[in-house]
Amino acid sequence: MTQKTIKRLLIANRSEIACRIARSAREMGIETVAVYSQADAGAAHVVLADHSVALGGISPAESYLRIDAIIEAARTSGADAVHPGYGFLAENAEFARAVTAAGLVFVGPSPGAIELMGDKIAARSAAEVQGLPLVPCAEIDTNTGDVETAAAALGYPVLVKAAAGGGGRGMRVVHDAHALADAIEQARREAQSAFGDGRIFLEKYLNEPRHIEVQVFGFSDGTVAHLGERDCSTQRRHQKIVEEAPSVTIDDATRAAMTAAAVKITSAIEYRGAGTVEFIVSGGAFYFLEMNTRLQVEHAVTEMVCGVDLVRMQLETAAESDAPRTDFAARGHSIECRVYAEDPTNGFLPTGGKVLRVDHPTGPCVRVDSALYDGLEVPVLYDPMLAKVVVWAPDRGQAISRMAAALEEFAIVGLPTNLAFLIDVVRSSAFASGAIATTSIEHDYADWRPSAGDATDSALAAAAVVAEFGRPGTAFAGPVATAPTPWQTLGAWRSGNEKEPGS
Repeated sequence: MTQKTIKRLLIANRSEIACRIARSAREMGIETVAVYSQADAGAAHVVLADHSVALGGISPAESYLRIDAIIEAARTSGADAVHPGYGFLAENAEFARAVTAAGLVFVGPSPGAIELMGDKIAARSAAEVQGLPLVPCAEIDTNTGDVETAAAALGYPVLVKAAAGGGGRGMRVVHDAHALADAIEQARREAQSAFGDGRIFLEKYLNEPRHIEVQVFGFSDGTVAHLGERDCSTQRRHQKIVEEAPSVTIDDATRAAMTAAAVKITSAIEYRGAGTVEFIVSGGAFYFLEMNTRLQVEHAVTEMVCGVDLVRMQLETAAESDAPRTDFAARGHSIECRVYAEDPTNGFLPTGGKVLRVDHPTGPCVRVDSALYDGLEVPVLYDPMLAKVVVWAPDRGQAISRMAAALEEFAIVGLPTNLAFLIDVVRSSAFASGAIATTSIEHDYADWRPSAGDATDSALAAAAVVAEFGRPGTAFAGPVATAPTPWQTLGAWRSGNEKEPGS
């Protein structure tokens, strides 16, 4: 193999994942290029990168989803490689082909692998050929009128599911025939809008399922390894909010069978780079769900328990300078919580606004992937995730305690977040017992509201900021802050902003 040179990397993404990728690249001596929309002109990932290129526009369609603009940004900036991050164009085979056609290194799998696994129906067929267990399903042709018969044959409840995309979009749970037609129409519209592909299919909805996924990695010489599993069952509206590794709900025999199945399907499609094979576990059995052909949001928990840098591994494999191995072993326990800009008092609707003050948690084995800084304007046009809090401890009990403490230390003033909600979930007896299924949050927290103390604490925090620093938004107008005085570092409200926000 001839090694490829990666000297300057364009990161085709934004916010915390763009910052996270930039940091690994910097450690490797690789220069980085940020791209940004008009709404992100002052974003942390733009400041952190060595170079930046404006894409224009505000909406994703006008900026981060424009393949032509990103390729041109790579050309004008002198980049020789492109990392897609996750979301936006990360699982777009056309984008991967365009990057390669432009003579650039695409940091990810082949367009063929992306295309195959990005189509859930085709992915199921590939998994079936390899003998992986599958949840019973039925394809729905747009001209087929007897959908009710197919649903009845599967047995209610059934899951109406988009053939493309992910993140819970284009999914509807249907409990009886009366709701089927509306659910299908809604799922089709949502899938067409989100992914440009309105195809859907029916899948048997399993009782109290758990969502377990296996981190796989394909090296440049064809070696495929797994780095253990992650439990992503703590979800709300099919969107993960808490992930952990390893899972405490599967036994060693299931773990061995599941990881072997993940390696088998990954090898069969000649996969290269980081990927995730997802499974549903129910009634003591596991079933293939899908494969995500990218770096996952929750990749950090695997990094913590395995002691690896998956982004560095991606870059080395893309450059064909990697050192294949299969001896990854997990140590201890890691938990990740996703912090969102959303209003828990209003149906968890995504919100935007100005961050008046942010104080990131710190401490032993606490990691925060973030792009927050004082004065940041959070747009409402993009994914509402603000940061990820990740902890490691020798065992799960200590990891839960460490996570709860970190979340309580995390302060974001100026816009609503789900921090109080996450604290309640992590401190719950159900989470401590490991008994949370993918449906638990909807059932157990349907009437959840933040306590009066949460609102009061936020008001007091805002008042403290005004009292200490003057009018909010004036002392910290950008991502580069002056060094704090010793007095500012005392107490719960530490200034301590780094030059590179979101450490």
